[in-house]
Amino acid sequence: MRKEPTLMKKGGKMLAYIKGELAAKARGYIVIDVGGLGYKVFMSDLAMQNIGKIGETVKVHTYYRVMEDDISIFGFNTQEELRLFELLISVSGVGAKTAITMLGTIEPSDFAIAIISNDIKTLKKLPGIGAKTAQRIVLELKDKLKKEQQIEELSIATDNMLNMRNAIKQDSKEEEAFTALQVLGYNSKEIEKAMEKINTEELSLEELIKAGLKELAKK
Repeated sequence: MRKEPTLMKKGGKMLAYIKGELAAKARGYIVIDVGGLGYKVFMSDLAMQNIGKIGETVKVHTYYRVMEDDISIFGFNTQEELRLFELLISVSGVGAKTAITMLGTIEPSDFAIAIISNDIKTLKKLPGIGAKTAQRIVLELKDKLKKEQQIEELSIATDNMLNMRNAIKQDSKEEEAFTALQVLGYNSKEIEKAMEKINTEELSLEELIKAGLKELAKK
């Protein structure tokens, strides 16, 4: 029996997004009609509530997963939700269904804050997540972020782009927001440009992260 390529088993971004008419909403998934083809897209309950009404034109960012016995498309209203999903399924012991359920109960900004602040208590309240899994999520994602930062900082240093970041790190609140946005998949250059457009002094950490996400969504 011929084996499927490893890339296909892992899934990924074969489909970047799907745009079409919202044909149906069901338990745990929607159907999008694109030129007469109905795409079954699994989404969290919260994402389904926010996507729109039946008959409207909608666009969802997608994660396309092909396994030996299953082909599934997972949908997200924002790039941040997609990035969070990808982060979660990269953690050992967290499957796609658990990740999609978690996305229905926590905002990307709140998740990022929980990671950077080691907030195990918040994470273990999420559906399907116990204390051990919550600890593993924090440890693995922090380790991954640390490695990405090391690689990125080497690249940035060669381009003499560290000045803005060093300035940001003078304020612990802004440093935490900077790290939280990195957790959600943005690189230093993107975050620096977004921060330059925000009056950070009067904002709380959560407000600062959300303002950063709003600016980053404009790119």
